[in-house]
Amino acid sequence: MSDALLPKNVVDLARRVVEENAAAGRTIALAESCTGGLVAAALTEIAGSSKVLDRGFVTYSNAAKQESLGVAGDILDAFGAVSVACVYAMAQGALARSKADIAVAISGIAGPDGGSEQKPVGTVVFARALRGDNQPDAESRVFDAKDRAGVRLQATLCALELLLP
Repeated sequence: MSDALLPKNVVDLARRVVEENAAAGRTIALAESCTGGLVAAALTEIAGSSKVLDRGFVTYSNAAKQESLGVAGDILDAFGAVSVACVYAMAQGALARSKADIAVAISGIAGPDGGSEQKPVGTVVFARALRGDNQPDAESRVFDAKDRAGVRLQATLCALELLLP
């Protein structure tokens, strides 16, 4: 039996993220919404993660996104929290408010409620920003999970992949 809190595939990927970022001399900040801190939790399962993880922001509400990460109200009003524009601003805010070299932001609709025709349950958006690079990567995915936990797990795995050098 494992002493890990999270599933083996998450812990294994988190181990790679910690080891490869440590080898690259890179530190990480996270801006999480629908994952509620799961990405940070996965990284902290790994001994030595303190060399890599600078900090994490769990900004579940729109007010928290604005207050903690500096996301403009105009972005939230025009595009919503589950948008490339929002996660781009979240990732930039996490970099600006940390010492990290890379930030990943996640926002989505885990369900079972909250979805729409344009943004169904399972829609999750991600952004990755590197310090000194003004062209962050951002993408939207729709996970075909049957439940809230499945969406959050898939989003966590995707975010961890984005943290690999």
